[in-house]
Amino acid sequence: MPSPLKALCGALIAVLLTASPAVAEQSTADPVRVMPLGDSITQGGSIGGYRLDLGTKLRAAGRSVDFVGSLSDGPSSMPDRNHEGHPGWTIAQVDANVVNWLRTYTPRTILLHIGTNDMYGSDPAGAPRRLSALVDKITAQSPSAEVFVSTIIPIRFADATVRNYNAAIVPLLRAKAAAGKRVHVVDMYPAVPISDLPDGIHPNAAGYSKMAAVWFNALSAVPGSIGDPAPPQPGGPCTATPVVTGTWNGGFQGEVTVANPAASAISGWTVRFTLPGGHVVTQIWNGVASGSVTVTNVSYNGTISPGGSTTFGFIASGSGAPAIGTATCSSP
Repeated sequence: MPSPLKALCGALIAVLLTASPAVAEQSTADPVRVMPLGDSITQGGSIGGYRLDLGTKLRAAGRSVDFVGSLSDGPSSMPDRNHEGHPGWTIAQVDANVVNWLRTYTPRTILLHIGTNDMYGSDPAGAPRRLSALVDKITAQSPSAEVFVSTIIPIRFADATVRNYNAAIVPLLRAKAAAGKRVHVVDMYPAVPISDLPDGIHPNAAGYSKMAAVWFNALSAVPGSIGDPAPPQPGGPCTATPVVTGTWNGGFQGEVTVANPAASAISGWTVRFTLPGGHVVTQIWNGVASGSVTVTNVSYNGTISPGGSTTFGFIASGSGAPAIGTATCSSP
């Protein structure tokens, strides 16, 4: 008869032999974990980079998504600030840490934009090989994750090097997809013009918004990568998602996305929200404001098709911290 110690050791060995690499399985009722991964272009400075507009687009589309990562950056009004965008980091630095991040946060979906800092390093020609190894490490550790890998955006003073890198990585990534790995190529380079790079490297708000649109379209094309659209909420066929887009002493600018998650078009909408005490709306566009605060559509944006959205913006003046209360939307 085996001793209790031997039996315990045998049980532990059996567990170890059946353990698999970290995967991205999660309950369908949970938000989809999405890891924005890269360098300072993913981190996005104080404006939150592409993550700000991408989060807005996902919420407007009725997607339940949770950005994950060990870092948190962006405006305080940004609903979800987590990411793995490390300023100044190269492909090799991300490679050295990625397994731990994947084990810790088990993302279902990964958005990888990396290589910019390699372009003016000592070995830009070796960057495609390093990226290929990084993607292999990610897919080995998290084989169930959807891995979206983008070409990098332009660099004003190293455009030829960037183009060579992008041209080299695309066939490498496509080969991985053809081999059955969940790797998706996202062509980000043409989305951001040099004019949207104030320092020649990092986008301004307009450039980050263009990146967000490319990511959103890529995610929307892969079933399951951002879950299924949420069903229409009780109490009205439309939803309203507010965000503070700019602040200054004595006021702030806000934007509200009005979305239609229903199966039929809506004709006309009304959004209600609150502002901090002492704040009043002094300017509004794409809507008509009244009271504190009710906004109705204007003639050209009242009809929203199924799954579609529109936005309105405003400037509020007053003292105190900028904020927008929970917004509700109703339609006739």
